[in-house]
Amino acid sequence: MPVRRLGLVVHEGRPLAVRTAATVRAWADRHGIGCTDIDVWKSHEERRGGMDELHHAGDPDLVVTLGGDGTFLRGARIAAKNNASVLGVDLGKVGFLTEVACSDVETALEAVHHGGATIEERMTLTMRASRPLEIPSGIESLLRYGHGPSLPPPAVRPESTEGDGWGVALDVTALNDVVLEKLARDHQVALGVYLAGRLLASYSADAVIVATPTGSTAYSFAAGGPILSPNMEAVVFTPVAPHMTFNRTVVAAPDEPVALRVLPHSGQAAVSIDGQLRGVLDPGDWIGVYGSPRRLRLVRLGPTDFYGRLRDRFRLTDAPATALDGESEAFWRTTSPVPPDLAHLRLPPPVDAG
Repeated sequence: MPVRRLGLVVHEGRPLAVRTAATVRAWADRHGIGCTDIDVWKSHEERRGGMDELHHAGDPDLVVTLGGDGTFLRGARIAAKNNASVLGVDLGKVGFLTEVACSDVETALEAVHHGGATIEERMTLTMRASRPLEIPSGIESLLRYGHGPSLPPPAVRPESTEGDGWGVALDVTALNDVVLEKLARDHQVALGVYLAGRLLASYSADAVIVATPTGSTAYSFAAGGPILSPNMEAVVFTPVAPHMTFNRTVVAAPDEPVALRVLPHSGQAAVSIDGQLRGVLDPGDWIGVYGSPRRLRLVRLGPTDFYGRLRDRFRLTDAPATALDGESEAFWRTTSPVPPDLAHLRLPPPVDAG
């Protein structure tokens, strides 16, 4: 489907991103496509929530991000609310989310506009809470010292019903993770953790992470969690520095919610969504995180080599004991047709006979 309107998210601190943004605007102008910069702010201004940004941009059907994975997440929080597609343009670093190099941006835009691209859908998370999220005055400036202004707390969705016991539904779409972490350096957060409505355990930890498969390579991985294929659907719970024997990740089904209740003797806990502070919980408060019906639509120009990116991104090296054997040969990369019993599998693209 041709692009009707384009939203542009630019890492303004990178000259290459700024130059490439001019190329994107010129391409849109030549094709008579409206183009609006989104998620733009100044140090003295407040940032908009996702729905406000979406309406400000005229409800784009394509969001282009110019930066790394962090810039991509800025665009994703807006695009997912409107079922818009996202094209991530990187600045020369290998990322898990960005798709094309700056030098190829016009080729990529033409492919999207003329139906030559494919759309890869990713699972996202949303949440409910015991009350609307708030950020107490003074805490935001402390936690975001040296950074730009934070996003406002999530809005309450219309389907919320006061006093029904299910909490308030929040306008949240997380591509990577929802994190509950301690505020005081010397005071861990104490939480009751529930999976699918049942108490799993009470944790005392620096933080706990609820991640998607896409987010399994981010904070969850740094905390010792597993890497999941982004083609999966699952909810990943990972504690950070827990003071207990059981310190393992739990991988739940996508329809099994993870609830986190701040215990009475805990300190306050900060709620971050895709790395952005969005609220502070007091003892007795809770949040429930679960798979969202919204999917993020990633623009792909060809088959995605996730495991090749994994090797590059984490600079994986082979075991010294295998050095004499040399680099392993390619596996199942032949020029002959794929056998019928393998036709349903995700396989590398065929070897270019040319």
